[in-house]
Amino acid sequence: MGKPVLCERSGDVVRITLNQPERRNALSLTVLRELTEAFAAVGKTDAAGVVLAAQGPVFCAGHNFGDMLGADYAATYEVFETCTRMMKVVQSIPQIVVARVHALATAAGCQLVATCDLAVAADTASFAIPGGKGGLFCHTPLVAVARNLGRKRALEMALTGDAIDAQTALQWGFVNAVVPIDQLDDAVADLLRRATRGSAHSKGLGKQAFYRQVEMSQDDAYAYAVGMMAAAATTVDAQEGIAAFLAKRPPNFGGDPK
Repeated sequence: MGKPVLCERSGDVVRITLNQPERRNALSLTVLRELTEAFAAVGKTDAAGVVLAAQGPVFCAGHNFGDMLGADYAATYEVFETCTRMMKVVQSIPQIVVARVHALATAAGCQLVATCDLAVAADTASFAIPGGKGGLFCHTPLVAVARNLGRKRALEMALTGDAIDAQTALQWGFVNAVVPIDQLDDAVADLLRRATRGSAHSKGLGKQAFYRQVEMSQDDAYAYAVGMMAAAATTVDAQEGIAAFLAKRPPNFGGDPK
């Protein structure tokens, strides 16, 4: 059995791969901790983007029930708190994270897709949060799913437990694109290329600010965004972009640290 989480960098992109197909890439405590470390490590580099992928016939089957069978409250709390910490790291790093979903993503696996900044699905993918059917409602996955979908759709997924196919996920706004499986890598690379062009520093600030303001009231969000934008406008990359626009020349970014 190989490493449960693989990390490989190619150019400006890091690929993080769930690598336990024989376990349906279940999110055991070990896997959750390795994912947390992997994303945190990428966040400290100059990489522009991350692709989250998986090996095998299932993208991710969610939590490993073996961590919970016969466990007390303290043990189960550790599982869900560790998972939540990992999800927060995904959204806290400045790099753009794209989920490459080739197959079923269920429960916390569906939560993981919802947590990524962007998602591209193959037409062979599907998504579900079916915990209620098995006696354990998907409370934590629903936090992320409900922040991607309207309430009725999110509750439909959680209450029925039924899987939705890739085209339905696209129609509901859960993924950014659906393509044939043999075009998945190209589609992921194209979306990530378009999402990361320009100033990496500016995009990093923008991603982090988005997750802070999106749950605020409109007044609070504007108050926060005004301060962020005013500060961002004084950065080296912003000033270079403004100067390049006025001079009608291509910008030369790279002056601000990550």
